[in-house]
Amino acid sequence: MSGRGFTLIEMLVTVAVVAVLAAMAVPVGLVTVQRAKEGELRTALRQIREGIDTYKRYVDEGRIARAADANGYPPHLEDLVRGAPDAKSPGAARIYVMRRIPRDPFNTDAAIAASETWGRRSYASPPDAPEEGRDVFDVYSRSPSIGLNGIPYRDW
Repeated sequence: MSGRGFTLIEMLVTVAVVAVLAAMAVPVGLVTVQRAKEGELRTALRQIREGIDTYKRYVDEGRIARAADANGYPPHLEDLVRGAPDAKSPGAARIYVMRRIPRDPFNTDAAIAASETWGRRSYASPPDAPEEGRDVFDVYSRSPSIGLNGIPYRDW
């Protein structure tokens, strides 16, 4: 017999080694994807929360008018993008706090507007039981999943 080619055992060993390597690579890939989404979530939450705080600061400074019974937080999340009339401007200038509302990376339903992917907490609701109300004090992810750090995304 000629010594050219591979034996069946050599082929089986090669296939087994490739299978073991692939089995190790898949979980690493899944963790990498989850870590990237968590980074997007962290960034989006920071942007929205900074927008809410900026809106409140403008109300406190008198640049955005406030109703007598309001606390100064935006009534709707979309108000950060729609803008509000500048009370200190003689013209019809508007104050825009954000260019767009980022989407919750764990809600991929394209039929839902980005602002609707977030849970909203009003100023009147407690932090351990957030509820929507007359204003938007904070936002949270509606994802039921738990992060790599062991904390549910809802509590970030």
